[in-house]
Amino acid sequence: MALLEVNGISKSYQANIQVLRNIEFSVNAGEFVSIIGPSGAGKSTLLRCLNRLVEVNSGEILFNGLDVTKLKRKELRQLRTNIGMVFQHYNLVPRLTVIENVLHGRFGYKSTLAGMLGHFTEEEKEKAFSLLKQMGIEEHAYKRCDQLSGGQQQRVGICRALIQNPKLILCDEPIASLDPNASKVIMDHLRSITTDLGITCLVNLHQVEVAQDNSDRIIGLNKGEVIFDGKPIRLDRTMIEHVYGMESRELITV
Repeated sequence: MALLEVNGISKSYQANIQVLRNIEFSVNAGEFVSIIGPSGAGKSTLLRCLNRLVEVNSGEILFNGLDVTKLKRKELRQLRTNIGMVFQHYNLVPRLTVIENVLHGRFGYKSTLAGMLGHFTEEEKEKAFSLLKQMGIEEHAYKRCDQLSGGQQQRVGICRALIQNPKLILCDEPIASLDPNASKVIMDHLRSITTDLGITCLVNLHQVEVAQDNSDRIIGLNKGEVIFDGKPIRLDRTMIEHVYGMESRELITV
């Protein structure tokens, strides 16, 4: 059974502006799937619908057999412990230390009071340091996050997602703000999360070549619709132009 099934979801922010149209796809456990498409295609909205940061207007989202769209508040909180998220602009608390930001990933397991007071177990703290070591940034554990480079901050964001012990990680344009070297480091880490840890990754990307090099499967969106879903080898120049349309010249490489 698929870990994630998306069945006919649609989303409109206004009556005459439909952002997603009858989206359908599934993701198996242990898959690395990239979503590509031009700016405004609906990639970010789609990702946020999957953990209900954005509510869909219609359709069904099944995660481990549970319909995400029907979960009550407590059930949704529990669901989100199983779905980590990595953001384009990191979504860290700049004035807090690296280790504090990583431990924020445990908030879903805490009472509101325990989270506010920063009550974490020794096991959680050891896990946080272990993750930072895996990402090669353990020496920055007690630095404020705003003292780090963009690539380093993104690695903190990945650690924060991993400390949740998720089954799925959603990544929204994780390398869009990074230079090529930092981008490769981040993509290598994300790929190893799937290959070494068996955690499913669903990643929004604008760089077609990066998607081709790292993905088990690629989904192409345009104007809120899925117009490609297949292996990277099937994504030839003709299909890329179909996905991106007149905006295909925006691509750095293909």
